[in-house]
Amino acid sequence: MAKAQPLRVSAADDPGTRRTEILQTAASLIASSGLRTSLQEIADAAGILPGSLYHHFESKEAILVELIRRYQDDLTRIGQTAQARLDEPDARPASEKIVELGSAIAHCAARHGAALQMSFYEGPNDDPELMKLTREAPNAVQEAMLQTLRAGRWSGYIKPDIDLPTLADRICQTMLQVGLAVMRHNAPPDQVARLLCRIILDGLAAKPPTDAALDRSKAFAAARAVIDTWADDGEADPDDKAAHVLAVARTEFGRKGYEVTTIRDIAAAAGLGTGTVYRVIGSKDELLASIMKSFGRKVEAGWVGVLRSDSTVVEKLDALSWVNVNALDRYSDEFRIQLAWMRQSPPNTPNPGWLYATRLRQMKSLLSEGIRSGEISIDAPSLTMLARCVIGLQWIPENILRAVGKRAALMHVRDTVLRGAAVRGR
Repeated sequence: MAKAQPLRVSAADDPGTRRTEILQTAASLIASSGLRTSLQEIADAAGILPGSLYHHFESKEAILVELIRRYQDDLTRIGQTAQARLDEPDARPASEKIVELGSAIAHCAARHGAALQMSFYEGPNDDPELMKLTREAPNAVQEAMLQTLRAGRWSGYIKPDIDLPTLADRICQTMLQVGLAVMRHNAPPDQVARLLCRIILDGLAAKPPTDAALDRSKAFAAARAVIDTWADDGEADPDDKAAHVLAVARTEFGRKGYEVTTIRDIAAAAGLGTGTVYRVIGSKDELLASIMKSFGRKVEAGWVGVLRSDSTVVEKLDALSWVNVNALDRYSDEFRIQLAWMRQSPPNTPNPGWLYATRLRQMKSLLSEGIRSGEISIDAPSLTMLARCVIGLQWIPENILRAVGKRAALMHVRDTVLRGAAVRGR
């Protein structure tokens, strides 16, 4: 049988055209510097005058629309090619087919970094076409992944109790995140995608833990204790102007998006003068930093409590996932604010509230301990790559959380991080 051709299909760019050069320049600048990149900067980098740029694109939004269209066209071709192959004879193991499709999605995401930022971190925009495009789901690759997983279940590879549509959505979103520097850093997309698929399919735990055992762990109790303190978060005291402004700003940022919300909007919603808000809090960036610092401290308290508990490494990993599930459920405004901030800034910019570098060090230490003790069984290219992947997988996509609820979301994380979605030994 002839070897299957790789799934990495892409749009045929004509590198000799000025239009393509402008698009490539814009994509490179936005991927590295964020969406605040101006038309002037794009023109300068392309070596043309801004007036000449307008001969090809009428606005910055027109460039963004074209970048997203090319990205979505590539994803669609990957999905259609994968679905067409499902009807062809193919003796390869189910795991190899899942990894191949996942790697193709990850490679596409890395190639289209600028469009990926817009799709992941979309926010309010005056351009209706751009807004529509950024909200379109990658249906072709999700359907291809779902059909690939179904074939895997028919062969006895995927566990019968795993919800396949949820798993397909989870894998596709995870593979797309490989295109962001937060997870991939400088590693090749294929390498990261393969490791992520191995974690999702095989799990990290050498001995798959039961739900009952994980629920009884001291780490889980420590996580619950910290989460219980979050219930004390009430409405801000209207007599405390700083707390009141922060509460209002959090709501406005979450509702309208960080980019379009102004200090004047916040002042009006808070019933205060614009000058008062500036005196109490300062600039909009300072407001954001203050809100995200509070959010980061809550998550940090959960991590500290769990890591200090007298528990196994697997139990601690599980409890950290429960902290994240509850943080996303309770502080969705902060989560959306964070995404809006990341939409303006490149993904490898230091997080304004979550202190990613600290969490990465903690995760590396925890995983290293688990590997030494034999609790964790996985062959990763590096401990840093493994830690980045596990941190990413512990934050379940918000749409899945809203669809299934907190408890079911935790079960899904357990099945895709600790136990694995595949039948072991196959």
